[in-house]
Amino acid sequence: MNPINPKKLLLTKWTAVKPVAKQKHFLVSRVIQPELPTDPIERVEIESVFSKAVQEIAWRELQDDSL
Repeated sequence: MNPINPKKLLLTKWTAVKPVAKQKHFLVSRVIQPELPTDPIERVEIESVFSKAVQEIAWRELQDDSL
């Protein structure tokens, strides 16, 4: 797997291994900035392409091949 830079995740496209309720394709709609600028980025919001549902996840979950 290629290394992922959390600062460059905005508007990247992802596909789920196991779709739930026809939600298989996602777009990173927002990178959630930490309270202190020196802290690392931990969370992102992903939006389902099919239903437009938004959920917040840890950005490291995007690297997990089982998800």
